[in-house]
Amino acid sequence: MRAQKPTASDAGGGAAPPEVPEGTRAVLDGNEINRALTRIAHEVLERTKGGHGVTLLGIPSRGVPLAARLAERIERVENLAVPHGSLDITMYRDDLRNAPPRALGRTEIPAGGLDDRVVVLVDDVLFSGRTVRAALDALNDLGRPRAVQLAVLVDRGHRELPIRADYVGKNLPTSLRESVTVRLAETDGHDAVLLGPARPSPSTALKRRPAADPSADPKRTTGTTGTEGKDS
Repeated sequence: MRAQKPTASDAGGGAAPPEVPEGTRAVLDGNEINRALTRIAHEVLERTKGGHGVTLLGIPSRGVPLAARLAERIERVENLAVPHGSLDITMYRDDLRNAPPRALGRTEIPAGGLDDRVVVLVDDVLFSGRTVRAALDALNDLGRPRAVQLAVLVDRGHRELPIRADYVGKNLPTSLRESVTVRLAETDGHDAVLLGPARPSPSTALKRRPAADPSADPKRTTGTTGTEGKDS
């Protein structure tokens, strides 16, 4: 009998994920991510007494599909449609002056708004806490929730602000010399959480880049204008 190819759901978000880069190891695979999200969905239902009045807002980019997955799981368990959307925090970040230009994401607030709702912010990795602080500032301009909670797939520690997640898929102790990369089927073709060596931030890379010499190559000063420093 000819073996059937595994589907995306069988493989936990994608079949036969590609090899991880050298020096990087997978700490969560697709099945483990699915189990973590199912557990978080049950915890949200328990803490909010059935999920009534809950709105899930994903922080782009990977928080958005994670919020959609949580909403799907809650509906499956409780037969309750939970509103979910996205919350772009780009203009609320505190590193805009030091970082390269960023593309604006989408803010999509479900019908009914956020007033008197229990808003659960959803993100892939909790690190310094500055992204969540920016999300709280953005929420302040959009409505007045009854309560705000935080769900993350991975908490890697190293907080710089007094922020703690209410729901965590996996606590992952890391060093500052390491990076955590979340891959999802919706954005990357497969599900995985990877731990590897830290990558230099775009702002650091720009500072280290030697200045161009206009006399050596006149085209260089015009050919890169407006393109350097953009996120890849």
